Amino acid sequence: MTEPLIISVSGMRGIIGENLTASVAVEYGGAFGTFLKESNPDSRLSVCIGTDSRPSGQMLKSAVTAGLTGAGVDVIDLGLVTTPCVGISLRQLGCAGGVVITASHNPIRYNGIKLLLSNGIAPSPEVTAKIRQIYFDKKIIFADSTDCGKVTCDDMADDRHISKLLAIIDKEKIANRKFKVALDSVNGSGGRVTKKLLAELGCEVFAVNEEPTGLFPHNPEPTAANLADFCRTVKAEGVDIGFAQDPDADRLAIVDENGSYIGEEYTLALAAKYIFSKKTGKAAANLSTSRMIDDIARNAGGSVIRTPVGEANVASAMLDNDCIIGGEGNGGVIDLRVGPIRDSLVGIALVLQLMAETGKSISELAGEIGGYYMSKEKFSANQELARRILDSAKKVFTGAKLDATDGCRFDFDDGWLHIRPSNTEPVMRVIVEAKDRVTAQKYIDAIMKIRGESTE
Repeated sequence: MTEPLIISVSGMRGIIGENLTASVAVEYGGAFGTFLKESNPDSRLSVCIGTDSRPSGQMLKSAVTAGLTGAGVDVIDLGLVTTPCVGISLRQLGCAGGVVITASHNPIRYNGIKLLLSNGIAPSPEVTAKIRQIYFDKKIIFADSTDCGKVTCDDMADDRHISKLLAIIDKEKIANRKFKVALDSVNGSGGRVTKKLLAELGCEVFAVNEEPTGLFPHNPEPTAANLADFCRTVKAEGVDIGFAQDPDADRLAIVDENGSYIGEEYTLALAAKYIFSKKTGKAAANLSTSRMIDDIARNAGGSVIRTPVGEANVASAMLDNDCIIGGEGNGGVIDLRVGPIRDSLVGIALVLQLMAETGKSISELAGEIGGYYMSKEKFSANQELARRILDSAKKVFTGAKLDATDGCRFDFDDGWLHIRPSNTEPVMRVIVEAKDRVTAQKYIDAIMKIRGESTE
């Protein structure tokens, strides 16, 4: 059965040649252009566009560009760049918005069209609904022959990104440590700019899967199961730390000097540990993020604001509450000094700064934070099945504190459980965190029982 095309706060996501085609991309680009023009009727507008390395990216970029220029919006083509590079460039170039052709961590058959507004943040659910309606109603307003948009190229995105990063760290202090770093960019868009940054920081880099072919050597989500070979490489090469990115480089997982997968959850926790060592304040994280950030903030006299999943939700909360750090437990760190978007290079810079200032290894720093047992599962679920599972869970976990702003998060004395339909795949995600594996398994088993009963 053909999967449905997904349009959410994460943009449009689908399968190339099946439900995400050139004609679909043209119309979605035209819908975004129409929305921008209607929101800014008296201005000549421009939009930055960039792609990750997927082979289908050029086709989609051409199609989206046709839709945008057809609607009378100029396009600045950044080429093959990371998602955070697009967010930074569009603000510095004064663009009305941005587009990233990426399916993030999804397998190669997927691709997507991620939209950003002039502030560098993905559209809110309300704005997404407006763009979605223009697309479905085919209410695209095309420009006449003299008002079509023009296309120009810009190759400065990497430099803008690195400049922003160097402004928030002590370059010399990191360089003096002469760190040896392993890097797995999964043949995505992150290898080039990350190697440039690490060179600026005086690091010796052992890079694997650095060529931006888009032919992923393993499942591109930076999880423990997918990074087993990289962990062995880190240990064999005797480096200080291993960094693993997803294809568009907005997520980061960490491997310690012993070749042990620390994981995505520790990325934000370690970045927060550094930031809170300098000042106190508020952090923001989504409902699926580990309690480690709450522990770190509380110990520093700070607090954490919880949001629905999605970087737009976290970034908006950070802006509204003047947060000093934020992000998501999937390895996405947000530092507003660089930009309101998840950024693996921010994670790399802050973690190396923490190591340089403390003189401690990454395993020692992770050990100081402590941690919990966390399990992340997912299973296929259409909207109707997801609704039945959520309704049943509310009846089963009546004694828990419930947050229903994004699926259902149940907080217990000994842990928490978050179940929600994905914004990017036709699946349901189940995240459990508890003091130990046995406790976590108790909640996982309960959800799987509910799933089984809901499919009968």
